Amino acid sequence: MLSVRDAVQHMLDSVQPISESETVFIADAVDRVLAQAIHSTVDIPSYDNSAMDGYAMRADDVATPQQTLTLVGQALAGHPFRGTLQAGECIRIMTGAEVPSSASAVIPQEDTVVDANRSEHILFTAAAKDGQNIRRHGEELKIGAPVFAAGHRFTPVDIGLLASLGIADVSVHRRLTVALFSTGDELVAPGHSKRSDQIYDSNRFVLHAMLERLGYQVLNLGLIPDNKQEIADAFMVASARADAIVCSGGVSVGDADYTKQVIDELGAVGFWKVAMKPGKPFAFGKVNGTWFFGLPGNPVSATVTFQQLALPALKRLAGEREQDPVLIQAIAGEPLKKRPGRADFQRGILRLEKGENRVYSAGAQGSGMLSSLVQGNCLILLEQDRGHVEAGETVVVQLLSTPIK
Repeated sequence: MLSVRDAVQHMLDSVQPISESETVFIADAVDRVLAQAIHSTVDIPSYDNSAMDGYAMRADDVATPQQTLTLVGQALAGHPFRGTLQAGECIRIMTGAEVPSSASAVIPQEDTVVDANRSEHILFTAAAKDGQNIRRHGEELKIGAPVFAAGHRFTPVDIGLLASLGIADVSVHRRLTVALFSTGDELVAPGHSKRSDQIYDSNRFVLHAMLERLGYQVLNLGLIPDNKQEIADAFMVASARADAIVCSGGVSVGDADYTKQVIDELGAVGFWKVAMKPGKPFAFGKVNGTWFFGLPGNPVSATVTFQQLALPALKRLAGEREQDPVLIQAIAGEPLKKRPGRADFQRGILRLEKGENRVYSAGAQGSGMLSSLVQGNCLILLEQDRGHVEAGETVVVQLLSTPIK
């Protein structure tokens, strides 16, 4: 069996990003993957401006508190002061307004007192420092500065930054198309009646939602029975229409587990066992030139192997830059059962208690219990060679986030 790290690295070394790209309006770019690096075409800010409402003056004029200056004008956002400040003068200035070159500081209005009888006389109760409350021209970004590298997945905040640069359109990789189906005679689609020896197909719905959250187009081929020819037909359709295939069930060694047999005949399996729990049976390979990810049939196993194994490879295929997950050290709040031999991804609940991160089991860890993923907020990552964990020992956790949560 491959270790989790070796399995992921094998897939990353095998998969190459799709090359096709398209240009989209920035409002449509959320969760799209950037195809070409972006550099700033403007200085941000494009001029010195005030960081708050107050008064702009020459800092030397208010080197100490309790100085009075004469008000000679104002600057509003979009309406700058065109004059030149002389010694002993100040202007009223609003947040975002251009700071005149003759001013060197802005004092907030709460540190001032306006003379009730002579409103042009402003008393400053605090001293000024050179550059105080002035956002300098180009201090955030200068023309030519790198903004986003190719492979960046856009967030809503990124869209705002693009707009602030005056960029309206961006080049992104086309959306990945992923074919999805479940296999198993024991499965029934939700909404249909089932026998006592059958279960509802949850994997396909979990995986469909996760794939859509990633921004991929999903070709849902439904539920395929344990029939070798029907499974082969599904693979042929999927390989002709999709960039990747994700299916759950049928990758173990049972007599009716036909998926691996079909892959051996139509393509090649790179590996099909990973030293992890849940999810030892995991197949990776190609069918007619299309990448294939075969997930276990148990719901938690399918979900966790998708996140830990298939997801990094799919992101590489979609052109997205590789990013390591954010891991946090925590104290085990209770004993955790584990046998050496496989990396264990236990569902946990992370809490801050008395200034320390403490993690507890999210309940029964059976590979068919999706409720443990619903109730948990993290995965407790227990190393392959590690055994039982006692309360008080340090463990590593990975917060559950998109696309799972």
